[in-house]
Amino acid sequence: MRYPIGVQTFEEIINGEYVYVDKTDLVYNLARGHICFLSRPRRFGKSLLISTLDAYFSGKKELFKGLRIDELEKEWVKYPVFRIDFSGGKYKEPDGLQQKLEECLAAWEQMYGKDEIYKTLSGRFKFVLGEAEKQTGHKAVVLIDEYDKPLLDVIGTEAEEKNRDTLKAFYETFKEADAHLRFVLLTGVTKFSQVSVFSGFNQPKDISMDRRYDAICGITEDELYSYFAEPVKELADIMEYTVDEMKNVLKKQYDGYHFSENLKTDIYNPFSILNAFDSMKTEDYWYESGTPTYLVKLMEGHKVNMQKLTGRLYERKYFIDYRADREDPLAMLYQSGYLTIKGYDRRRMVYKLDYPNDEVRKGFVSLIGNSYFRSPPEDNDNWILELDDMLRECDLDGVRKAFRSFLSSIPYEANKDERAKDFETHFSYTFYIINRLLGCYTTLIEKQNSKGRADIIIETDNDIFIFEFKLDGSAEEALKQIEEQQYAVPYLDDKRTVHKIGVNISSESRTVEEWLVAE
Repeated sequence: MRYPIGVQTFEEIINGEYVYVDKTDLVYNLARGHICFLSRPRRFGKSLLISTLDAYFSGKKELFKGLRIDELEKEWVKYPVFRIDFSGGKYKEPDGLQQKLEECLAAWEQMYGKDEIYKTLSGRFKFVLGEAEKQTGHKAVVLIDEYDKPLLDVIGTEAEEKNRDTLKAFYETFKEADAHLRFVLLTGVTKFSQVSVFSGFNQPKDISMDRRYDAICGITEDELYSYFAEPVKELADIMEYTVDEMKNVLKKQYDGYHFSENLKTDIYNPFSILNAFDSMKTEDYWYESGTPTYLVKLMEGHKVNMQKLTGRLYERKYFIDYRADREDPLAMLYQSGYLTIKGYDRRRMVYKLDYPNDEVRKGFVSLIGNSYFRSPPEDNDNWILELDDMLRECDLDGVRKAFRSFLSSIPYEANKDERAKDFETHFSYTFYIINRLLGCYTTLIEKQNSKGRADIIIETDNDIFIFEFKLDGSAEEALKQIEEQQYAVPYLDDKRTVHKIGVNISSESRTVEEWLVAE
């Protein structure tokens, strides 16, 4: 089985006999629209979608033989297709965007002609679209890949406004030349709001959260088991799992994306899944392929506290558009794939956002932890791994010492007058990060009963550890809360040993002051 890793051209995938997950029925339905916009995270198959639409509108019927669209399409009309790929371009340079658009227009003018009367980008493009319809007898199709890259590359720089104005002027063509357009699709990571880019359109239809197109990019669970049954079994044999165990590992590692309120359709990260099958290893392929520079800058600029962003309920308006005037990067984190929809309240029409899977959670929380704890990444990783080993060996004295030394090493710079208030936030966020990091190496369960939820519950093969932390209180008080809130009740019939650990942290010493264990 050949996996199309790095192959984003539909024709090459089909002719090269790479494995292809058939999305052409969705492509057919999408092509019935007029002007559309789709947001998806990087490396999720947007370029392949653009290439598939290019082949379809170019009338290349032979490429679709045996696919679902072959039974749906009867006419196979060849339309003039105008395709722009913004992935390649030096947009930080003064005239980088202008040069990219000039190159595209020059190529189209060679095909359909040029009129010297038109000098502006939009005027020249409108003329070309009209000529294409006149010469072919069919309206034009415009496909724009990574429309937002000229903006993302220059966020926070002087070039941002110039690139925005250039794009706005270019996109005004779509309003003026609407009569010449059969179909337009723009794809990208981020939908910008209040930056005027979309004001040039006749209001494109945003299908990013349209449940009909949840699976147009990515791989569903049904598709995974249907197209990849053989590599799943092969990977299970190599990793010494049963097939069902292997499926659970893949689900935790790569699944969990939802792009609408339809939580029944889980989407697997296609880049990671294909790499896992190609390498026969379950590693962090998508995350390790790089955190976008624009997101790193945004996180640093706003000093983001992920504890305040994850697990909360939001109206759609807060994460569907990126607003440059907002003080948090919620929309950018969601659209970039670092957060996804994990719950939906139909009555109030609000969404719960959290990390999609272990791959993203582990990588992104490590990035946050390294910045927050201000220590080398290898130090944090080693500490977590050593703590994981101690928990699996039930070395609670070692765990106590590890917590004590680690907490005391974390920089804390609040003024004495603000110590109590600021340290409470520092304390809470520290344990949020530790909690999330531990969850990547052990089976961490945040079980909530009717009376509340323990700070940290960790399950291993032989033991269950229930941690409750107090700030400037007492370990006895923490143990008492475990008992009163009945955090151990769900484990009454469990054969594993339950350990209740009450911990008191001092805001003065900034580390473990008291530690009591009850079994």
